[in-house]
Amino acid sequence: MASNKKYWKSIEELNPESTVVESLKQNEFAQPIPTDQFLGDKAVLENSSTTRRDFLKYVGFSTAAASLAACEGPVIKSIPYVVAPDEIVPGVANYYATTISDGFDFASVLVKTREGRPIKIERNDLGGEIGGVNARVHASVLSMYDKNRLMGPQVNGQDATWDDLDAAVSSGLTALNGAEVILLTQSFASPSTAALVKAFTSKFQNVKHVTYDMVSASEALDAFQEVYGMRALADYDFSKASTIVSIGADFLGDWQGGGFEAGYAKSRIPKDGRMSRHIQFEANMSLSGANADKRVPASPAQQAAVLGYITGAKALADVPEAIRPAAEQAKRQLEKAGSKGVLVCGLPCPMAQKKVLNYNTSLGSEVMDATRPNMKFSGSTTKVQSVIDGVKNGSIKGLITAGVNPLYAFPDSAFTEAYKNLEFTLAFAMRADETAAAAKFVATTPHYLETWGDVEAKKGMFSLVQPTIRPLFNTRQFQDCMLAWTGSTQSYYDYLKAFWQNNILSGASWSKALHDGVFSSNYTADYGSLPETGTPARHFDTGDAMALCLYTKTGLGDGRQANNPWLQELPDP
Repeated sequence: MASNKKYWKSIEELNPESTVVESLKQNEFAQPIPTDQFLGDKAVLENSSTTRRDFLKYVGFSTAAASLAACEGPVIKSIPYVVAPDEIVPGVANYYATTISDGFDFASVLVKTREGRPIKIERNDLGGEIGGVNARVHASVLSMYDKNRLMGPQVNGQDATWDDLDAAVSSGLTALNGAEVILLTQSFASPSTAALVKAFTSKFQNVKHVTYDMVSASEALDAFQEVYGMRALADYDFSKASTIVSIGADFLGDWQGGGFEAGYAKSRIPKDGRMSRHIQFEANMSLSGANADKRVPASPAQQAAVLGYITGAKALADVPEAIRPAAEQAKRQLEKAGSKGVLVCGLPCPMAQKKVLNYNTSLGSEVMDATRPNMKFSGSTTKVQSVIDGVKNGSIKGLITAGVNPLYAFPDSAFTEAYKNLEFTLAFAMRADETAAAAKFVATTPHYLETWGDVEAKKGMFSLVQPTIRPLFNTRQFQDCMLAWTGSTQSYYDYLKAFWQNNILSGASWSKALHDGVFSSNYTADYGSLPETGTPARHFDTGDAMALCLYTKTGLGDGRQANNPWLQELPDP
C-alpha cells in the first residue's frame, strides 16, 4: 500500500521559492563530479591516438590480470605411483575390518580408507556382539592425525633410537633383579597379549602384572567372580526383555562398557500392541533415564534400599515413603515378567552386584547371559591399591605402564612424588601425558589403526585388529617390545598369526577371519590367576547430607581422547 507521507531534509524546503531547493531538484549530485581528473579534459581526449578498439583491449587485459591475481593459490604437485598398489584405485574407497580396544571402548568396526588413509569409522555388522560404535569410536580416526603425538622413543627426556631404549630397558631390569617391578596395564582382553605378558614375567620373575581400569568395574567383576568363578561381567540382551528395572545403571551410556542400545531399541518396537516396560531409579539424569517409561529420582542410599526390597533382603518399610509405590510396582512387574524380566544395577558395591546376579538367576532371566560373559574389563581395585601403597612406601622399585596414565588417574597426589623417586620407570604412551612426561623411559606406541592384535570382548567371540595405514611415526607396539625383550626375533604379526592358527582357528582360514574381523571359537584363553575378591562392602549414607554421584561424559569417556576436537564440540546428551 502506497504511503502519502512526505519527508523533508532541511528547513529550506519550507520555503517554496528557495533557489537551493530548486537546484537540488535539477541536479542528481550536490557537487559536480570531477570527471576531468580521471577522464582528461576535452583537448586531451581529442588529441589522443588511442582508438576505441585499443581502449577495450586495455580494459579487458587489466580485468583479466586482476582476476588471475586474485585467484592465485599454492601450487600442489601430484606425484604418481611408480608402481601402483593393486588394492588402491584413486577415488575408490577400501574397507578394512578391525577392532578398537583402548581399555575403555571395545567394538568391531569397519574402517573406510581412501588412497591408503583412514577417513571414517563404521560398525562391522558381522561383529554385532562386540560392543557398539559410539561417538568416541567414530572420532577415534581423528586422534590418529593428532599433531601432539610422540614421534619416537625417549631416554631420560631425550629423543633416542629403539636400540638405545632396548639396551636401557634391558640393563635397567637386570639391575633390579630381585626388586619388585610392576607392569601396570589397561585391560587388553587379548589372548595373544596375555601369552606374551606371561612369557615376559617368566623371564623377569621380579615383574608382576597388574591390570588397571581407569573407570573401574571392580565391584561387579568381584561379584561375578565369586558367583561364577571367572573374572568377567554378565552380558545382557535387552531385545528379549519385557520388563527392565535399572537401579543406577545407565546401560544406554557407558555402564559396563556399553553396547546395549541396539538390543534395547528392538525391545521398544511395539509388537501386537506391546513393548518392553522400563523403570529407572537413578540420581543423575542419564540416557537410560531419559528413555525410561518411568524415571524415579533416588539417591544412592535410596537406590540401595529399593534393590534390597526387590531382591528380598529388605522390607518395604526400609524404602523411603516417597518412592515406595514405584518400588512396589517395579517388584510386581518383574515377578510377573518372569524369565522376560531383568534387573540391572550400577551401584559400586560387590554385595549389591551379587544380589542382582542371584536375583536374575532366580527369575531364570533370558536377558542375562552368564555363560558367554563380557570379557572387556578385568581390573582389581584391591591389587591397584597395593601398587599405590607399594610405590609410596618404597617396596616397589620400578613401574612399567601401558595404556594407562596413573599420575593423572590415581586419586592419591602423594603417588606422583613417589613415582619420580622410583629407580626404574617406563611408560608406553602415544602422547606426552602426565606419566610419560615424568618417566625415565618412554616407548612410543602407535594408534590402533596402525597395529595388529586380537580381542576377546565376549567369551568365545574373538576379533582381530589389523593396520589400515603404515605407522606415521617411529613407533612400536607394546607386544613387539615384549617379544624383543624376551629375546625373540619374531614380529608380532607372525606371532599373532601362528597363535591363532595353533589355538583359535582350529583349521579355519586365517584370511577369512581377517576379512570378517571376527571369529567364534571354543578356545579358552589363559588370562592368569584370579585376584582376591577382597573389595569391602560399601555403605551409603542414609542421612539428609548431599551425595556426590560421578559419571562418565558421553563424549569423553575415561578422558584418553580429551583433546579430540570432534568430541570437544559434541554436546553432552
